[in-house]
Amino acid sequence: MVSNFRQKEILELARKEGKVTVDGLAEAFDVTVQTIRRDLSELADTGRLDRVHGGAVVPSGVVNIVYEERRRLNEDGKKAIAEACAQAIPPGASVFMNIGTTTEAVARELLDHENLLVVTNNINIANTLAANHSCEIILTGGVLRRSDGGMVGGLTAEMVKQFKFDVSVLGCSAIDEDGDLLDFDGQEVLVSRTAIQRSRKVMVAADHLKFQRKAPLTICSLQDVGTLFTDGPLPPKLTQACGAWGTQIVAV
Repeated sequence: MVSNFRQKEILELARKEGKVTVDGLAEAFDVTVQTIRRDLSELADTGRLDRVHGGAVVPSGVVNIVYEERRRLNEDGKKAIAEACAQAIPPGASVFMNIGTTTEAVARELLDHENLLVVTNNINIANTLAANHSCEIILTGGVLRRSDGGMVGGLTAEMVKQFKFDVSVLGCSAIDEDGDLLDFDGQEVLVSRTAIQRSRKVMVAADHLKFQRKAPLTICSLQDVGTLFTDGPLPPKLTQACGAWGTQIVAV
């Protein structure tokens, strides 16, 4: 296979799965691991992938991945996380849900829950839950972020302050090695921090790729979270820290 065509397919796989491995790609394309390493190095040199041990991941840093691409990342893992998270939300609960593709997956798993009150700053979540006729949905005001259907800013945060939630279900863009939840948009961070302050319990839904990414702004620490739902093991030091903080880890 010509190199540029192979690299195009490698990019598609990375965007779908979030991460690709040297051994897996060598087997898939029936080429040597040295050939794959050259492909990944070339893709990394042009900024299309970031090299990690044993493979490569979709890059991140100060600009977030395009929303439609984020939707395709690790879809199976997000669904498993969403199922576990939804099971932990009792019928009749008041719930806040923020912007994110994983929180959207949780919303899809709540379609059979009864008598929920869901407040969200995510138009996609409101549209999804509209099919659950026993769910009361409140969409916050705020500035519309056209890229992902999110409502953000001070007006959004002020509306969130009016509620006291049983549960907040939050996503984030990254989680660093110290357990800080990170994001890219200060206006979105403001809303998530407000929801944390107004919630009896905080749940975070974040797949394993979030531990490989970076973002510049801090939402909170896992110390402030009741339960983290994820699809892989945490770094040992962070697992130990969560134990000391009393943060439950549910790895699906």
